[in-house]
Amino acid sequence: MRLILLAAAAAFSVGPAWAGPDEVMTKAGCMACHTKEKKLVGPSFKDIAAKYKGQDVVAKLVDKVRKGGSGVFGPVPMAPNGPDKISDGDLKLAVEAILKS
Repeated sequence: MRLILLAAAAAFSVGPAWAGPDEVMTKAGCMACHTKEKKLVGPSFKDIAAKYKGQDVVAKLVDKVRKGGSGVFGPVPMAPNGPDKISDGDLKLAVEAILKS
């Protein structure tokens, strides 16, 4: 009985199998050009959140990430990021997290 309880405790202590926004953005390559606090190649997540504060822009920014673009935060273009790079669900999770920065 003791062995069963230890095995159950170990199984539940591992935590959920889903990745959080930081892991999702790192895996998708977002962190190669962006950081949380300061401009790197692209704007910081903090600057993105400030620009869109109080606006309902999740769908707009998801579309922007998918299509890429430039001009909003400067001349450096952001390449498009298809579903093969980041799934729709993970992209929405990442954008929502960025907007809360």
